[in-house]
Amino acid sequence: MKSIILSILIVINCNLHAQNTAGKSDDAARITLATFVPQQIDQMPEAARSSLANKLSQIVTQNGLGGKAANERFIITANIDVISKDLTATAPPMQAYVLDITLYIGDGIDGTKFSSLSTQVKGVGESETKAYISALKNLKTNDPSYKSFIETGKTKIVAFYNSRCDFIIKEAQTLASQNKFDEAIFKLTSVPEVCKDCYDKSMDAIAPIFQKQIDRDCKLKLAEATNLWFANQSVEGANQVGEILAAIDPSASCFGEVKALYNKIAARVKVLDAREWNYKLKEQAQESERIKAYRDIGVAYGNGQPKTVYNVRGWW
Repeated sequence: MKSIILSILIVINCNLHAQNTAGKSDDAARITLATFVPQQIDQMPEAARSSLANKLSQIVTQNGLGGKAANERFIITANIDVISKDLTATAPPMQAYVLDITLYIGDGIDGTKFSSLSTQVKGVGESETKAYISALKNLKTNDPSYKSFIETGKTKIVAFYNSRCDFIIKEAQTLASQNKFDEAIFKLTSVPEVCKDCYDKSMDAIAPIFQKQIDRDCKLKLAEATNLWFANQSVEGANQVGEILAAIDPSASCFGEVKALYNKIAARVKVLDAREWNYKLKEQAQESERIKAYRDIGVAYGNGQPKTVYNVRGWW
């Protein structure tokens, strides 16, 4: 019941001036956190890094913040202090570790910490590395105390979009004016659907940017196809042109010229080869397909970028 109430409060907080309903529960609808294991953790063996990363991933997944995130700006990370390490009075003696683990959620780009939570774990092993990993295995991923920690982080992420929505849109429009359409769409599709007001504004802002992108793409492809056809009006040349024309979005402003060239080539192919041309132009997309196209552009752009360098200075 508490979890349901908290979820409702978050949705309400997304838009104080209109009623909101969260969208379908997919990666685009929910807030996601990237897991980040910093290099400077105290005495941490390299072999333990993947173990900690897996634990952080499990924590966010079990608390509804999992999902694929391309170059996500919001992160969950941890710092670990070795409280003690001793030899056990056993034969053979074993290494015994006590670790103080502090979890953090924050904006890894701006370097703003949102929430933190500390816990202690113990582990025993034949070596220091094994003892360290043994202690990490005792980090519970379903601890009820994570709820407040997670909800504080989520609320501040929502506040980020509420306070910066107009700036995000303006920045995307500036990128579009520089023909950086993919980057502009990436910024706008990064707004989670659960923040209904900012999400809707972002979707509205994408439409003219996407239109500019496909209009520019259409002109470039049409010029390429026209030049290629003039240079080689054979079936082979027609097929090369067909591949170009088939990739043009039918909503583009120059699509009428595309259809005219297509019909001209199709008629020529029928004369040369006595059969219908195999290539077909794209058909008009439905609204749901168009939104998917926006997201695909954003995901492709994010996946193609260098790995984000996160800033956690001053978090611990």
